[in-house]
Amino acid sequence: MSIEGHSNAPGAKMIVEHYCEHRQADGTGCKEWGGWGHSPSPAVPTRWWCFVHFPHKSYEQEQALRRKLEAAEGGKIIQ
Repeated sequence: MSIEGHSNAPGAKMIVEHYCEHRQADGTGCKEWGGWGHSPSPAVPTRWWCFVHFPHKSYEQEQALRRKLEAAEGGKIIQ
């Protein structure tokens, strides 16, 4: 795989790792990968959360997560 034609702009080839921004009541943070980002506009920096803590889920996403968590408690595996 070649990188010819890719940007040479400063920071263009930099990898940024995002972790979940959720904080517990005791101040400890979530250790999960923050793959779900949200920003209300391009002028506002993006905030990142794991799917469990992402506050902007749709109703359908909430229900699917709830079913997955309930199945995990019962020993079933749902992908």
